[in-house]
Amino acid sequence: MLRGLVKASVAGAARALGADRAIRALHDPGRWPVVVGYHRVVDDLRRHRADTIPAMLISRAMLERHLDWLGRRYRVVTAAELESWLDGDGADATRPVAMITFDDGYHDVYEHAFPLLKRKGLPATVFVVSDLVGTARAPLHDRLYVALARARAARRTPPAVTTALASLPPDATNPVTATHALLARRPQAEVRRLVETLESEIGADDTALDAMRLLTWETLAEMQRNGITVGAHTRTHPVLTNETPAVVAMETAGARRDLETRLGVPVHHFAYPAGCFDTTAVDAVAAAGYRLAYTACRHRDPRRPRLTLSRTLLWERSSADPWQRFSPSILACQLNGVFDLLGGCSQTHGLAA
Repeated sequence: MLRGLVKASVAGAARALGADRAIRALHDPGRWPVVVGYHRVVDDLRRHRADTIPAMLISRAMLERHLDWLGRRYRVVTAAELESWLDGDGADATRPVAMITFDDGYHDVYEHAFPLLKRKGLPATVFVVSDLVGTARAPLHDRLYVALARARAARRTPPAVTTALASLPPDATNPVTATHALLARRPQAEVRRLVETLESEIGADDTALDAMRLLTWETLAEMQRNGITVGAHTRTHPVLTNETPAVVAMETAGARRDLETRLGVPVHHFAYPAGCFDTTAVDAVAAAGYRLAYTACRHRDPRRPRLTLSRTLLWERSSADPWQRFSPSILACQLNGVFDLLGGCSQTHGLAA
C-alpha cells in the first residue's frame, strides 16, 4: 500500500506540474508516437490471477478506461497511418498520435478487446506467433509459468529443473521472477526441455492452459476485415537475444511468410518477443523486410530507429491507484516515462553506436 501511495503521489505531482511531458521530451527528443501494448484481456481477473503471469492480464473494464482516455487525448492510428505520420504525411500532423497493440494473439483479445475497439471505432494491431495460430498449444512462457507454479505448490521439482533454478539470480525466488529469469537467459530449446520435464513429472494444468488458447486463422481474418492490423511476433516466440543468427533469421522472416501466405495481405510490422533486441535481431528484422518494429523499452538502435520503436506495455495494475482504481495521472506518467527514471531497462541491447 505504501509503495502504491508514493507512486500515486509522484504521478499526481508530476502531472499537475507538467513534469511528465518534460520527461517524455527528455526520453524522446525527436518526433515519436505513443505506442501501448497489452497481452490478455479477461472478463474477471479473479478467475485468472492464480495461473497467469500478472503482467499479462488486464480486465475488460480497465482496458475500456484506457481506450477512452487514449481516445480523448490522441489520434489513435492504424499501423499504416503511423508510417505516414512518421513520414510527415499524416493529416493533422500537429496532434499527438497513439497506436494500440496486443501481443501473442490470445483468443480473449477477440472475445473482449475486439468488441470494445469496434464499438469505439478504434484501430489496433495484433502481433501473433505464426506457428501457434489455430493450434491448441499455449505459448511456452505460459506453460513455463504454470509448470513452475504447480511444482512450487506440490513442493516437488525435478533435479534438472532444480539445477537450472539454482543458477538464477538470488531474487528469482517465485514462479513469476523465475519465469522471467529463465526466459531472459536461456535459449528457447533449453526452456522447452525444462517445461517438458516439469510437465511430465508434475503434470500439465490443461484447464489453465486452455484459457490461454490463441486466435484461429478464421478469427484473425475476421479481425483483419474489421480494422485490426496483423503483425508478426516471430514463428515460435523465442527471446531473440538468446538465439543464434540462423534461428533469428528463420523466426523473423519465416513469420512474415507464414502470415502473408495464410492471410493474403502484406505484413510490414513486427514486435520483438519480450521486447528484447540487439544488433543481430534488428538486422534480421530489416532483412526480412519489415517497415516498423516495436520494443518494450526506450532504447533505440541509432541506425534503424524505426525498427526499434518504443512501446509501453500495460496491465491491470500498471495504471491503478492503491485502491485498484483507474488513475489517469499514473497512466499518463507511464506513457511519458516518469517511472522509467526509477527503474528503466536492464538490457544493454548490444547496439552499434
